[in-house]
Amino acid sequence: MPLHVPPAPVPALRSVLAALGSPTAVREAPTPALRSVQGPLSPELPLPVHVLDRVVPTAGAPYTRLAGWRFLIRNGDRAVAAADTRLTPDGWAFSHFFEGPYLGSTERALRQAEAMGAPFQPRLLSVPELYMLTLWLHRDIEADASAGTLQPTDVLVPLAPAPPGIAAHRPHQVADLLPVLTLRLTPQPLLDSPAA
Repeated sequence: MPLHVPPAPVPALRSVLAALGSPTAVREAPTPALRSVQGPLSPELPLPVHVLDRVVPTAGAPYTRLAGWRFLIRNGDRAVAAADTRLTPDGWAFSHFFEGPYLGSTERALRQAEAMGAPFQPRLLSVPELYMLTLWLHRDIEADASAGTLQPTDVLVPLAPAPPGIAAHRPHQVADLLPVLTLRLTPQPLLDSPAA
């Protein structure tokens, strides 16, 4: 079953198209693949990027905030970079181009999600406390992409590189993964000092 990719805000897409059309923005990007590619580039597969600021649960469902939109920049049939946008007081604006391991890992996770056969709305979820990025497969395919409540049955697929002790590309329901993430943040008790 296909993923239900939410439409990005039109100003976010326009800002990425403008950056792709700017020789300066492309030339100064820290993305050798983007600078060296021949042929047309197109922003595709917009994914809302949410941030989970507090892994340790508080009252109610874990809430995230929308931090931006990420577009995969394709040249033909391959992604060569990604472009992030962010919300400013004047609206959506291009932030930066980048490449690296999360690019291929995102594509792999999206293929995994397609193979699951269930309808999902794909999003990205950043967990800064653990330096972790996941593909968030939201079960409510009609939901507003800017809404940020994690549902217990939503699926999270950690992207590589994942934090130690968390397997990349292994899908988990939110209800199963959040307790593991909480444990990763809980300080371990210090061993008692030997008696003098």
